[in-house]
Amino acid sequence: MLAMENPLVQAEMVEAMEFPTLADRHQVSGVPHTVINDGAGNVVGAVPESNLVAAIRDALQK
Repeated sequence: MLAMENPLVQAEMVEAMEFPTLADRHQVSGVPHTVINDGAGNVVGAVPESNLVAAIRDALQK
């Protein structure tokens, strides 16, 4: 939803079973698993939007 609201946010959904190398690279062990800026941050599980926004902000500081 963030990507639909903000043109600066891009989102892709990948089926981990179809792309195991990519899943391994980002250590995907459960879903949903959100990878932020190619690993600068990540969120595992369904979290409130405020938690996701906080994780994005933290990743941008790195």
